[in-house]
Amino acid sequence: MLSLLMFVVQNRTLFLTGTENYNLDTRQRNNLHISQANLTIYKKGVYYSGEKNFNNLPSEIKNVAGNKKKFKIALKKFLYTYSFYTLEEYFS
Repeated sequence: MLSLLMFVVQNRTLFLTGTENYNLDTRQRNNLHISQANLTIYKKGVYYSGEKNFNNLPSEIKNVAGNKKKFKIALKKFLYTYSFYTLEEYFS
C-alpha cells in the first residue's frame, strides 16, 4: 500500500482532483476523481486502486500530499499504527 500511494503522489499529474474536475471548492477537494471503469482488469490496476486507496486516507495525510517527504513519513506512521491485513479492513 505504501508503494501504491507513493506512486500516486509522485505522479500527481496523471490524476484529477475534485477541484480540477468540477471547479468547486468543497470538503472533498483533496480527493482524487475516480474514473469510471467497467473492466475488472482496470479496477485491479494501479490507477484505479491508487485513486480509491488515496481517497480513503485521513484528511491530515492527504493535506501533506504536496510534500513527498512529509507524506511518506505521515503515511508510514499511519500504516504502522493501524496494521491492515486485508483491503476490506482498510476500507471499513
